[in-house]
Amino acid sequence: MIIVIGGGPAGFFGAITARDANPSQPVVLLEKNASVLAKVKISGGGRCNVTHACFTPKDLTAYYPRGQKELIGPFTKWGPAETVAWFAEHGVELKTEPDGRMFPVTDSSGTIVDCLIRAAQTAGVEVRTNCPVETVIPAASGAGFTVQLAGGESLECEKLLLATGGRTSAKNGPEGTATAGGYSFVKNLGHSIVEPVPSLFTFRIDDPLLSGLAGVSVPEAGIRLADETGGGKALRQSGPLLVTHRGLSGPAVLRLSAWGARLLADMAYRFEIGINWCPNHPSNDLDSDLQEWSRSNGKQQIHTGGPVKLPRRLWAALVTRAGIAEAAKWGELDRRARTRLVAAIVDTRLQVTGKDTFKEEFVTCGGVPLPEIDFRTMASRIQPGLFLAGELLDIDGVTGGFNFQSCWTTGYLAGRGLADNNS
Repeated sequence: MIIVIGGGPAGFFGAITARDANPSQPVVLLEKNASVLAKVKISGGGRCNVTHACFTPKDLTAYYPRGQKELIGPFTKWGPAETVAWFAEHGVELKTEPDGRMFPVTDSSGTIVDCLIRAAQTAGVEVRTNCPVETVIPAASGAGFTVQLAGGESLECEKLLLATGGRTSAKNGPEGTATAGGYSFVKNLGHSIVEPVPSLFTFRIDDPLLSGLAGVSVPEAGIRLADETGGGKALRQSGPLLVTHRGLSGPAVLRLSAWGARLLADMAYRFEIGINWCPNHPSNDLDSDLQEWSRSNGKQQIHTGGPVKLPRRLWAALVTRAGIAEAAKWGELDRRARTRLVAAIVDTRLQVTGKDTFKEEFVTCGGVPLPEIDFRTMASRIQPGLFLAGELLDIDGVTGGFNFQSCWTTGYLAGRGLADNNS
C-alpha cells in the first residue's frame, strides 16, 4: 500500500498519478483537517491561479528564488503545458490573462477543487479526512513505514509520500515550525530542515506619505532595499505597486519579499526601502523635464500635476513630501525645491516596520534541503521508500501561479516514483 500524508495540491496530484500509473497498488491519502485542498480553494482570491503561461523550463525556473537549478529537469518532464493539458483532459479549461497567470475559465477555485476530488475518486484513491498523523517511523520489518494516527489506529505501507505543505499556523505563518507537522516527520526519518520563514508577504509601513492613499496603485514602480539596510546586498524588483491601509503590496513588493525572504527575516522585518515611482519615465533627465514644465506651466499649482504620469493623490503627496507648499506654483519652483521633488519621485525612502500576510495565502522559504532529494522521482536520498513533494521542500516561487506549478510537477514525479515497483 501507498500512503500520502497531506491533502493539498502536491499530495492530491501525487496520489492520483500513483494510482493511475499502477491501479493494482492501493493508495490512501490522509488529511488532518475536515476538508481537502483548502489552500487551492482560497488561492487567487477564490479564483485559483493554477499555473503560468511560461512554457520554457529554463525561463520558468527564473521565477523561483529557491529551486532554480533543481527544477529544470522536472519542468522538462511536467511543466505548465502538461498541467494545462491534464486539466483539459479532466474537463477544466484554463485561460491566460495578460500578465501570464492562468485561471479556470469559470474564475472559481471550486472548479479546480472539484476536478481534483473527482480525479482521485475515479482513480480509486481512498481519501480520509479528519485523520491527523502523530508519528511516522520505519516499519519493524525493515521495509516500509508505520503511520500512527491520532485516534490510535496504525497503518502500514511500503511507500510513503509526505506532502504536508510549508506552514502549520494560519495565524502566525510558518516561523518557528521546523519541528512541527511534516517537518517533524522528515526529521525523524533522517532528513534535515532549512528553518522555515515566510515568503510572499506585504510590507507594514506607518508613514505620513501613505496616509489617505489606500487603494492607489502604480502600474510600474521600482522598489529596492536601501543599501545601508541590507549591508550592501543588492535586492530590487519592479512591477505594479499598491498602497494599502497598512502599507504596501502588489507584485513588486511580493517579489522583493520572496527574493529577500531570509535576509528580511534576519532583520526582523525592520528595514528601509527606496521607491522609484516612475522607472519608465520617457526621459532620463527628470530634473530637466521639471524645469521645462515650470517654464510652460508657470501659473499652475504644482500640487495639481506635472510631467510625470502618476495618480493625482500620489503626486500631491510626493509634492508635499518634497516640502512644497500646497499653493505653490510651477513658476515659483526653485532649484533646491526641484531637487527635493526629484528625490521624492525617484527615491522615496520608507521604513518598513513589519510584514503582513498576502490575502489568506502562505508561502514558505525553507524546508527539506534539495540535495537530499532525487529530482528524477522526488525520492528521498536518505530514507528508502520515502518521497517528498510540494512546499515541504525548500522550493518557492514568486506570485503568479508558480508555487502551484511546482506542486503539480513534484507531485506528478513523486506519483510516478511511488508507482514504480523498482523505486
